[in-house]
Amino acid sequence: MVSQKVTIKNPTGLHLRPAGILCKEAMRFKSLITFNFRDNTANAKSVLSVLGATVKCGDEIEFICEGDDEEEALEAIVKAIESGLGE
Repeated sequence: MVSQKVTIKNPTGLHLRPAGILCKEAMRFKSLITFNFRDNTANAKSVLSVLGATVKCGDEIEFICEGDDEEEALEAIVKAIESGLGE
């Protein structure tokens, strides 16, 4: 298991478009990819779960990856978040 905290930079937070990009990136990996935000855990491979977390700009979330490709998955997810998820 590996984890890392990341701050969301998107001006509008994780709304539908960036949530979809995040999920698409997460689904490339076999590992279980979740994130913790305000005492809740969300599945990064589920658009509804990501949207339900209501993550806003400036919020800090912690990604947790567990599985065979966990390190590559975490690196790719963090890179996608830091690049703005297409925005």
